Amino acid sequence: MLDQKKDILLLSIEEIKDFLVENGEKAFRAKQVYEWLWKKPVTNFQEMTNLSKDLRKLLDDNFIMQAVTVDETQISKDKTIKLVFKLTDGLKVEGVLIPTEDRSTACISSQVGCNLGCEFCATGKMGFRRNLSVGEIYYQIAEIMKLAMDKYNLPLTNIVLMGMGEPLLNYDNVLKAMEMVSSEEGLAMSPQRITLSTVGLPRMIKKLADDKVRFNLAISLHSANEKKRSEFMPVNQRNSLADLREALIYFNEKTGQRITFEYLLLDGINDSLNDAKEFAEYCKSFPVKINIIEYNSISDKRFKRSSNDKFNDFVTFMKARNLVVNIRRSRGQDIDAACGQLAGRKK
Repeated sequence: MLDQKKDILLLSIEEIKDFLVENGEKAFRAKQVYEWLWKKPVTNFQEMTNLSKDLRKLLDDNFIMQAVTVDETQISKDKTIKLVFKLTDGLKVEGVLIPTEDRSTACISSQVGCNLGCEFCATGKMGFRRNLSVGEIYYQIAEIMKLAMDKYNLPLTNIVLMGMGEPLLNYDNVLKAMEMVSSEEGLAMSPQRITLSTVGLPRMIKKLADDKVRFNLAISLHSANEKKRSEFMPVNQRNSLADLREALIYFNEKTGQRITFEYLLLDGINDSLNDAKEFAEYCKSFPVKINIIEYNSISDKRFKRSSNDKFNDFVTFMKARNLVVNIRRSRGQDIDAACGQLAGRKK
């Protein structure tokens, strides 16, 4: 029965080898199977064409592969593509391919929904269904990589865990998937091309530091004022800005990495010069890079994009403090593929 089969993506190459030998197959076949799973990811055992039919049947009878299938794609006028991925149990998550002239970025999900309830985020209003498996995370990347080459003849150059869900609440599966993405046995991407985005969970950020991760860390900060941040990001009520600062200092000291802050400008909420002063002060504790993000509308009418004047004044103030500031313009907004818009719904 399906529910008695083990997910083969959870097995090491040694465990696959042991299984094959126990079933009368040659040990070297394990390397071939492992390559099909991780280096040239296929979504079913029948695609492993250098294996015999009997071996493919043996694998099929004993294992499942928690891959994803592309259920729907939507292409934006700016060439951004949103993908709806169907999971093995019928649930769906979304990912995004963001192309530029010479590079492409995969924005992927780590959970079905999210239970953190950030007020300005469509995913946060969905509620939480479950964590994604290692395979479901990894195969989003594989599908977007294939699409980037097929559609735009571009290699996949960057991965951001900024889709649906909070990656640090699916810690083990996310780290295993990223380990295989950057492994020579997998996609062999540089960890410096991978960014994990989190609302900021101090205990888990310290765990990242202790585990000596090599990918980039981005914090969805959006306010350096305790009261304001708690009002639209409930997670801040249990994880204060002071605790977050302490964890980020620890992370920087352990890894030597610069912290990236993501700051979504919301009209009349966090876009005043006083907000900018508090933010600049918060950035003094460690080396930072700041991404100022345009707000992308969702159904909640309380939130609006800052005016151009306020946006520019905020950016100018931060740059005048000798901070590294990048402006992130919306991509894919017309297909609900922009930051904060992923909600598993069809346009």
